[in-house]
Amino acid sequence: PVFTQEERYKMVRGIKWVDEVVEDAPYVTTLETLDKYDCDFCVHGDDITLTADGVDTYHLVKKARRYKEVSRTAGVSTTDLVGRMLLLTKNHFKQGSSQLGQDHTARSPWTGCSQFLPTTQKIIQFSDGKPPKPTDRIVYVAGAFDLFHVGHLDFLEKARSYGDYLIVGLHTDPVVNQYKGGNYPIMNLHERVLSVLACKYVNEVVIGAPYSVTADLMEHFNVGLVCHGQTHIALDVGNIDPYAIPKQMGKFMLIDSGNTITTEDIVDRIIRHRLEFETRNQKKEKKEIEVYEAMQKVKLAQKSG
Repeated sequence: PVFTQEERYKMVRGIKWVDEVVEDAPYVTTLETLDKYDCDFCVHGDDITLTADGVDTYHLVKKARRYKEVSRTAGVSTTDLVGRMLLLTKNHFKQGSSQLGQDHTARSPWTGCSQFLPTTQKIIQFSDGKPPKPTDRIVYVAGAFDLFHVGHLDFLEKARSYGDYLIVGLHTDPVVNQYKGGNYPIMNLHERVLSVLACKYVNEVVIGAPYSVTADLMEHFNVGLVCHGQTHIALDVGNIDPYAIPKQMGKFMLIDSGNTITTEDIVDRIIRHRLEFETRNQKKEKKEIEVYEAMQKVKLAQKSG
């Protein structure tokens, strides 16, 4: 996996819809697991997961009619994001330079990715929609929050601890590219918005926030404190400190979450294990194609019968 076991546990606990995390869960979901944790049913996306032997990992709960299926977010998958990261290498301008199924060469309906289409309804699903109370101390942070990871999570938890209501400003793709360079951001603005909104420490997101924090922004959101982590702060156009205004107002604080992981670290992990990920995905896709073709044959047989 891209993240360590402990990182994944912490990330899932940080999702606003999660109540409890079962560590070391069995890969094949059993009825005993559901009963042990008082779960009525098991939910999974409409992509398929298989064991090394090609067995559906949810066959037991499906047979017991304790399985629910939801549509996954079109165009967004771990496979696709890993593919985008690998395109940051020296061949990243060559379309299809990675064999991870993020392009038109993917043949499996689950490994291949369709285009991500952002809608207002999707944002509403992720947003809690609650305005701050008049007495709330409002904390504002801003950044790219690309490839949302455990470093972001720890930073947002720390920032939220300094107030009652946390607003995250997300910079546009061109702005992020301006101060990070290369092929960044890996995730587009809409994807980054949903990733941040899913974090339980975040109350609101400013989509396309200005790189320099303005007096108008401070006043509009009634910001009591602006926070930034330990990462480098690039100057704005004209060599302007993007946090000059909140600093002048005495409302700026550098905070230390204790976590030094950055997006670049995650990308580095992927690139170092490039061949392993490509080989893994090719095997995964081969199994998926076999299952998909078998399922199609069953459907045809049912129609003709």
